[in-house]
Amino acid sequence: MSSDLIFEALDWADIETWTDLDLGPAYNAFVRSCVQIAQSPGGLPLSPRTEIGGTLADWQPVCAQRSGDDIRGFFETHFQPVRVRSLEAESGLLTGYYEPEVLVRRLPEGEYTQPIRSRPVDLLIADLGAFSEEFSGQRLVGRAEGSRFVPYRERAEIEASNAGQPLAWGRPIDVFFLQIQGSGRLVFNDGETVRAAFAAHNGRPYASIGRELVQRGELELHAASKSGIEAWLNENGPEATAELFAVNPRYVFFGLEPLPDPNLGPRGAANLPLTPMGSIAVDPAFLPYGVPVIVSADLPDEPGWQGLLVTQDTGGAIRGPMRGDLFYGWGETAERRAGSTRSQSEWIILLPHAVAARLTPPA
Repeated sequence: MSSDLIFEALDWADIETWTDLDLGPAYNAFVRSCVQIAQSPGGLPLSPRTEIGGTLADWQPVCAQRSGDDIRGFFETHFQPVRVRSLEAESGLLTGYYEPEVLVRRLPEGEYTQPIRSRPVDLLIADLGAFSEEFSGQRLVGRAEGSRFVPYRERAEIEASNAGQPLAWGRPIDVFFLQIQGSGRLVFNDGETVRAAFAAHNGRPYASIGRELVQRGELELHAASKSGIEAWLNENGPEATAELFAVNPRYVFFGLEPLPDPNLGPRGAANLPLTPMGSIAVDPAFLPYGVPVIVSADLPDEPGWQGLLVTQDTGGAIRGPMRGDLFYGWGETAERRAGSTRSQSEWIILLPHAVAARLTPPA
């Protein structure tokens, strides 16, 4: 993928808003990534799926440093800013996600009719990299059918077969959007709050029900948010709800975890707690996890926003270069902002000097 990208080394002075950026959230996120980097063999690539990040040995000296009180000086000293463009476009797409807080019951009750399911015992994940380095980082999800390994069930089949044990019961729209976000905080009516952490998905492709409603002419593009979809579902009833949900064959399973620190987000694909306004989900075939990146985009209520983030997660709809999903956190404000974030974005990645020099050789 990197052969389709253009890398341009920049000076810090080229980033006009650099001195105004709030670097604290991203620095905290980067420190967490450094713990993993420091514990791994230096000769390994930062990611086996892309050469952009160089090796762990390129990052370990940077991670061994500490900023003290001068976070900005830390980044300016140890990193080279590199603008990324593709051959097809100057920018990519930025969306947002959040950790939903979902009201649930321990048993089905009233409108709480949709189970939040645990990972089924028959769901198997094949790591293709174990068979060939050519497929490192790629996985297949399926199940055993006799002596054959076959794709796992689609959403409608899962609902019909009752695969996975119910962990809690919620409103159908809330459980569906919990699956889209990939994790959430479950609030029981007795006051207990736990985290529904991502356990697995069924390996099927993700399809947007909002896009489906737009294509059908049921909603305008600007109204295809969670609130707009929910209003449509409430108007059209349970049969329309089940039929629309089936458009998205992907199904997500969860495990319950305690919530020891409510100020930290769920674990992302990098197996680290996500930092609100400090973590971003990317396509790991484009960027490795742990890379700081300056993203410029129009956010809700903040046109012309620019922020420093760290790549720590991915998602089923996050595919391609400069495709990002900004983690907003949790609560009503995070939900509102995430649901209405859809902007073209420009990317500047921060790389250790040796890695940047290999990507941007002198002319």
